[in-house]
Amino acid sequence: MIKSIKNLTRFESGLWIFSLVVVTGSFIIGGTDDYLTLIASLIGVTALIFVSKGDVIGQVLTVVFSILYAIISYSFDYYGEMITYLGMTMPIALMSVVSWIRNPYDEKEVKVAHLSKRQIVMVVLLSFIVTFLFYFVLKYFGTTNLIVSTISITTSFLASFFMYLRSSAYALSYAANDIVLIVLWIMASMENISYLPMIICFVMFFINDMYGFFNWRRMKERQTE
Repeated sequence: MIKSIKNLTRFESGLWIFSLVVVTGSFIIGGTDDYLTLIASLIGVTALIFVSKGDVIGQVLTVVFSILYAIISYSFDYYGEMITYLGMTMPIALMSVVSWIRNPYDEKEVKVAHLSKRQIVMVVLLSFIVTFLFYFVLKYFGTTNLIVSTISITTSFLASFFMYLRSSAYALSYAANDIVLIVLWIMASMENISYLPMIICFVMFFINDMYGFFNWRRMKERQTE
């Protein structure tokens, strides 16, 4: 972890610290004692800054975040989010740890992959199948905000699978998922202000994911050269 922190550029360190400060500030302003939400948010933004670097430690932190986020989602009957992160995001993050370790570019980052048309078609097709199946599962469990939760399934699956495949497309998929989750947690915060940090958390996720997309594009160009 210390080595990974030292590998951050000045901009990345600033983005990370800014994200931590904003998330913590929203928690303080919200005046809540939901420390699990705060811890999950801090781990989440930390994971993303390292994922944007192509550093495998980011995947390890994603596993931890997935567990904590699933617990928080369960508390508000967001069963879609709970099932997604425990049954999909966390397992794929574990698979990604192995994939990234096996495909290093150097000691600092993973080798960015070029997806074939066949792989893209496969991922899109699987995302439709997963979305269709999960809609009925979420409906059965009486998931709050069913339609938005179902859309989150699609974007989360695309992001997780692209990450496993070591493609920069993961970041755009996660950015789309961030927007969906911002909407979800705004709805939750209207009923319970303690979920305000989750909104701020995913706003910072969006910023970090957009940086991740541009950084992975640079990584790919550098590695190709």
